[in-house]
Amino acid sequence: MAQSRRAVVIGGGIGGLTAAAALHHGGWDVTVLERAPSLEPVGAAISLAPNSLRALDVIGLGDEIRDLAAWQGDGGLRTPSGRWLSRTDADAVARRFGGPLVLLHRATLVNSLAAQLPAEAVRPAAAAVVADPGDADRPARVSTPDGDLEADLVVAADGIGSAVRRALFPDHPGTVYSGFTTWRVVIPVPGARFASHETWGRGRIWGSHPLKDGRVYAYAAARTPCGERAPDDEKAELLRRYGDWHDPIPAILAAARPEDVLRHDVHLIAEPLPAYHRGRVALVGDAAHAMPPTLGQGGNQAIEDAVVLALTQAPGPARGNAVGDGLAAYTAERLPRTTAIARQAVKIGRLNMMTGRAGIAVRNTTIAALSQAAPLLFLRGFDGIADWRPPQPPYAAGKTPAGNRRRSTPRESRLHRTR
Repeated sequence: MAQSRRAVVIGGGIGGLTAAAALHHGGWDVTVLERAPSLEPVGAAISLAPNSLRALDVIGLGDEIRDLAAWQGDGGLRTPSGRWLSRTDADAVARRFGGPLVLLHRATLVNSLAAQLPAEAVRPAAAAVVADPGDADRPARVSTPDGDLEADLVVAADGIGSAVRRALFPDHPGTVYSGFTTWRVVIPVPGARFASHETWGRGRIWGSHPLKDGRVYAYAAARTPCGERAPDDEKAELLRRYGDWHDPIPAILAAARPEDVLRHDVHLIAEPLPAYHRGRVALVGDAAHAMPPTLGQGGNQAIEDAVVLALTQAPGPARGNAVGDGLAAYTAERLPRTTAIARQAVKIGRLNMMTGRAGIAVRNTTIAALSQAAPLLFLRGFDGIADWRPPQPPYAAGKTPAGNRRRSTPRESRLHRTR
């Protein structure tokens, strides 16, 4: 019987837990080191597009998450007065990309991912650093307060401020400020009934979306100096910036308490890394390619990363059994795609954060006219993104449209074998 290979995952967020679950399904002995005292995420909601849901199918989790889809009707883009610039609907998304768009609380997704792992696999309050990335002839070594761990593979999912990234690529310039900050809330709003929407103003945007559990997820973004904070509290800041915008924004703000509002400056990796691996260490998610949230793809790309990484570590004739061969394949698969998506997110950020009145008027008129002429125009921006599929099926989801599935071969079923 072949000896189990050992993987250490640094970071217990969405990317790290997805990687841990995928590797565990593939027969790896996995340890997740999370520096926080628990896995409870600091954050609000996350939007999962059909691309990441198909990635979750590989570990048998796609349908569980699809059942949480709340968006059933129309939605679209509005102006602060409430005028609709463009509309689309959930059925159109599902038809175009082969599945729904699901909005859920991050804690729900984290709990579902953690349930894929043995309880002893996750170690909270365990800060970790890569002491040695290893190479083809020796394992990697991770230092923790409780001693060092050797690993055949280390997955660095330690976020936008990744210490592992800095250690692996010390000459890389790191992250830069995007020019805008974000606010997020997830709260009950009694009596609120509205269509999902994003509203574009002058250097400001707002989004309101109902969740299946009855709460409302709302977010805002505005151009501000890096590090700026409200002189009183962030709810008051939102009221100053958005209090006179269209319904249901005033009702959402009225229902929010100051402590409900999260604020974070948005940073990104503007210069792509030369690779997403070094030695036996692989970077996933924001540690590898932090991007603005303007396409809603940050978490989605972390999930894609994690599943592709696990698939590249399954032995095959093209890669042999070497971890390094699989990591080279991982970089080759992921770096071009995530770089292109990150650049597109930056472009969208420039568009929806415009400040010039004349430019905004032209932007809004153009969007409205094109939306009338081609109602599915908005969805075209996600072609090549939301229609992505994992490089190796099968898709485990029974609810994935039949045209997106095919019978798996024994080699393709490696991730689903029992340990």
